[in-house]
Amino acid sequence: MVKDDRTDRNRPLYMISVAAQLAGVHPQTLRAYEQKGLVTPQRTSGNTRMYSQADIERLELINELTNEGINLAGVIRILDLKGRLDERDSEIDDLHKRVRRLADRVHELETRADVTALVRVSDIPRLM
Repeated sequence: MVKDDRTDRNRPLYMISVAAQLAGVHPQTLRAYEQKGLVTPQRTSGNTRMYSQADIERLELINELTNEGINLAGVIRILDLKGRLDERDSEIDDLHKRVRRLADRVHELETRADVTALVRVSDIPRLM
């Protein structure tokens, strides 16, 4: 089975205290970030916040931006733009794959046409 890095990165692993320590912030800060929509941890059936590695990386980016003097409204805007850019990058990757598949198909059809042109039906001896 092929391991999907995106799925692994999004798997909830850390409770709020561990996530806060990994991200270098106070747990209350994580609650505030969640309230503002900056991060959305998954919840267990008992309603415990569980953070993934992707959440931790996002929190590190938030810290980096706020340490540079960007306020939370600016951080929200930057994260929104980053999300859009990531989506476009994914779309571009998908389009590149599609173009490669189409180019391979065109090459296959051209090769078939070349072979067909080389062998005329009248040149093939009849078996009966």
